Amino acid sequence: MMPDLETPQESDDEARLASLAVLAQQVRDLADAVVLTDVPEDELTAVTADLVSLTERLTATRRAAPLPHEFGPDGRFRHLGNAVTGECNPHALPLVIHRTAEGGSRAEVTFRPTHVGPPASVHGGVSAMILDHLLGDAVAASGKAGVTGTLSIRYRRPVPYDEPLVASATVSRSEGRKTWVDGMIASLDGTALVEATGLFIVPVQWMDGPGADLSSVNA
Repeated sequence: MMPDLETPQESDDEARLASLAVLAQQVRDLADAVVLTDVPEDELTAVTADLVSLTERLTATRRAAPLPHEFGPDGRFRHLGNAVTGECNPHALPLVIHRTAEGGSRAEVTFRPTHVGPPASVHGGVSAMILDHLLGDAVAASGKAGVTGTLSIRYRRPVPYDEPLVASATVSRSEGRKTWVDGMIASLDGTALVEATGLFIVPVQWMDGPGADLSSVNA
């Protein structure tokens, strides 16, 4: 059976989700501020006390799980809690993906100071996560569905943060339940920084439903 998708949210819920997205962005900015701050120890202690209080306020009422996959009021699929694209998840960039005329997926990417790994460069695991998601979206753009079976990463050059980059992915071939897809993160001049190849597989249980279109549920 296909993954369960939530029904569209009511208008009051949409207003609350919009506020949650603003909060998530503020938390992203806070995380970057923590990574780069050089304020005195007493200021760090004071800010920590403020954050403890704020955290207690936010945990006064909790969901059982992060925001789910769903169809929004406009009928479009979304996953606001996703770790890569979720506007309401502070961990996400969030990545904004566009479908290309050729049938692939493309996104403009600017990594943040919180993503640092090697000196002045983005952690390789972060690059892999972005490409994993983008490759899955390209599979969906081709009209297929699937989850990651294998992911091969080739690190060509250091990936900078605080610089605009481009990530892209296209399907190379499909056979039955399997789809192969290639992608990369590149500089604006097209220089490849990270390349990826992935194999995506449709789980058997997804094929047991009434033939619904699953091309939006990859990520």
